[in-house]
Amino acid sequence: MTEPTARGDRPADTDRRGDDRRPSGGTRGDRPARAGGWGDRAGSDRRGGRPGRPVRPAVDLPRYAAYQAVAAVHRDDAYANLVLPAILREQGLAGRDAAFATELTYGTLRQLGTLDTILTAAAGRDVARIDPPVRDALRLGAYQLLHTRVPAHAAVSSTVDLVRTVGEGATGFANAVLREVAGQDVDAWTAKLAPTMAADPIGHLAVTYSHPQWIVRAFADALGGDLGEVTRLLIEDNERPPVHLCARPGLLDPAELADAVGGAPGAFSPYAVYLPGGAPGDLPALADGRAHVQDEGSQLVANALATAPLDGHDGRWLDLCAGPGGKAGLLGALAAQRGARLTAVEVSEHRARLVEQATRGLPVSVLHTDGRTVGADPKLPEGHFDRVLVDAPCTGLGSLRRRPESRWRRQPSDLPPLTRLQRELLSAALRAARPGGLVAYVTCSPHTVETHVTVTEAARRAGVPADFVDARTVLPSGMPGLGDGPTVQLWPHRHGTDAMFLALLRRT
Repeated sequence: MTEPTARGDRPADTDRRGDDRRPSGGTRGDRPARAGGWGDRAGSDRRGGRPGRPVRPAVDLPRYAAYQAVAAVHRDDAYANLVLPAILREQGLAGRDAAFATELTYGTLRQLGTLDTILTAAAGRDVARIDPPVRDALRLGAYQLLHTRVPAHAAVSSTVDLVRTVGEGATGFANAVLREVAGQDVDAWTAKLAPTMAADPIGHLAVTYSHPQWIVRAFADALGGDLGEVTRLLIEDNERPPVHLCARPGLLDPAELADAVGGAPGAFSPYAVYLPGGAPGDLPALADGRAHVQDEGSQLVANALATAPLDGHDGRWLDLCAGPGGKAGLLGALAAQRGARLTAVEVSEHRARLVEQATRGLPVSVLHTDGRTVGADPKLPEGHFDRVLVDAPCTGLGSLRRRPESRWRRQPSDLPPLTRLQRELLSAALRAARPGGLVAYVTCSPHTVETHVTVTEAARRAGVPADFVDARTVLPSGMPGLGDGPTVQLWPHRHGTDAMFLALLRRT
């Protein structure tokens, strides 16, 4: 189940989730307990059944599924986009119930910082001191109260039911905290708890729009200190993003894909289609490899490398950090049309297998090795490749709307080892390129240390001469807000894409 993609309105049944009835998914009380199944507690059947029968949660299944996903994210460092679909399948949820569970999961994770600030005030204690299962249940309840049309009495009672299941003994506490939360709307709470814009603009934006302060500050630096634009970016980060599909060139016409899914062609990428809703994994075009899920920004930067003018030989392409394979899939399809071949390098064995799956049937050779071994690995000779992509590991600050839990996991201390790796990979890419060849350095982060600083330092230290190519010239004409060049930073609030950074260099 993908996250609902409609903007602005909640799923159609959001305001019906709290009446006294149980949804259809919550009536199967005799279902056996399984991993990821009914509840955290077992014992005799409260309805008088045989001793030892599992106890089902005293809450409807969509809410319980959302709780399981949020708890897995915080307890196990799981990723919501991976764990939630498995939970929905396990619970047998589909349609509106699955959409509601998805809305609760992603919404709670996005608003976590603001919710925790409000819950701390309502509880009279820091949320870190609340038992983790109860804390996650309270977060879900507060999200319903402050960000959905679920009636307050229903949000409170259903959350107390959930606490009774996962944290028995805390129901009175949960009831009191949630009734306190319900006493004010989210605007009143943030006006009360956030610093004023005049006194502390970064702190104000962080609390109001639920981002860590260091990330807000990084966005402000990348946007030249324009706090109005930072605000628009933070708002966009908290929206449900649409699913973008990539129709692989030579295999599927984008207009045909758009017609098949009832979607719309992308605004900028010639291969992009915006999916209106539903689960993309169910689409035949994805199952047979004619299309894949890929943010339009990722399509644009890969296509920029493939279409940039190049003199001389153009048959040897390299993707130096290929996992999980989205950009390699697009480059492989483009290479097939032009008689080229792509070498896709991935250091992780698991991700290398994903690249193999993503590029099956395309002129792509997958190498399970470290991209920094250029020159030492005979399969990665220096001065050999015509086009080289470095989609470098990064903080992922450019895709927070798709992976909301990342904003709470990443720390400034993550930057030094990442930027060192980025410089080493870009230096290897420049060595791998032939004289006259092109290198594209890409990150899904707008942090200036991962973008301008890294690319400038790597180019200076690489030991091979290279010049910047104006990346704006290989993006679609008419794209707004591309800056002064030669590098390009895409933005969710400007372009509707993830915040992808692109630098193009030509080895001289």
